[in-house]
Amino acid sequence: MHEPCWLAVETGGTKILARIVRGDTVLLEDRWPTTSPQAAEDALCAFAARAPARLAGAGIAAFGPIVVDPAAPDYGEVLATPKPGWTGANLRLALESRLGIGVAIDTDVNAAALAEQQAGAGKGCASLAYVTIGTGIGAGLAIAGRTLTGAMHPELGHVPVLRYPGDIAASTCRFHPSCAEGLAAGPAVQARLAGGALEDVPEAFAAIADYLGQLFAAIVMAWSPHRIVAGGGVLAVPGLRGAATKRMAHALGSYGVGAAARGAGFVVAPQLEHAGLEGALIVARRAIMGHACQSAPLLGSAGYAESGHS
Repeated sequence: MHEPCWLAVETGGTKILARIVRGDTVLLEDRWPTTSPQAAEDALCAFAARAPARLAGAGIAAFGPIVVDPAAPDYGEVLATPKPGWTGANLRLALESRLGIGVAIDTDVNAAALAEQQAGAGKGCASLAYVTIGTGIGAGLAIAGRTLTGAMHPELGHVPVLRYPGDIAASTCRFHPSCAEGLAAGPAVQARLAGGALEDVPEAFAAIADYLGQLFAAIVMAWSPHRIVAGGGVLAVPGLRGAATKRMAHALGSYGVGAAARGAGFVVAPQLEHAGLEGALIVARRAIMGHACQSAPLLGSAGYAESGHS
């Protein structure tokens, strides 16, 4: 009998990624633009039908806010979100119903934190915070291979930040006038630049670095991780990660936060190309097969037997 396959899915603000894996080998991979929930459901079901063997289960690393409590009757439902058409959608439930398999879900950043802790930039760290600064801002926490969830999942992107002196830019968050996402995520950065590059506009660069530094400081104070892995398109700007780390130190002041946050290499770049997908696989295997799969291999370095669109 053939070894079963697994489906891993990552939903993002602009694209949806999917893999079918068997053992430690990636068999199929594809991607689609993020449009409507129905389009995502149909594309993923068609993709799953291409699996060369039965699917044992699936995992989704999803953008939020989303219900992540498996005991909740609305497990997997998207809550109020600015993404048109997605509020109230439940891709997890739809896939479970149509594919006839168990489907587990966690946030994209929680899943990425799991993957980076197991096989990436946080390998060897007992706790790791993963932050992405892109179309939005999200943060997840992995502690000894488990993610932080409670009544909800963390929403660190929407923590309030103090305005950088002289900064009067409007927040791009429709929920909050001065949160990290509204002032420092991709749309907020673009709104400041009028087509220019952030590194060429010193005032904007300084403000974004300060807001991200405040965010990192809030993570240190709230979670006290051994390391912060920070990625996303905004942090591709040369020098921004380092500048934000300095502003984190400024925000923390001289308060005692322990040696980890003061040490070199505390805020680092991700190492895995698709940490969300890697984490979705961990989420699926753990939920469906239990603790026996906590050490299942990741697939970041596996060769593709077949590939879809890159």
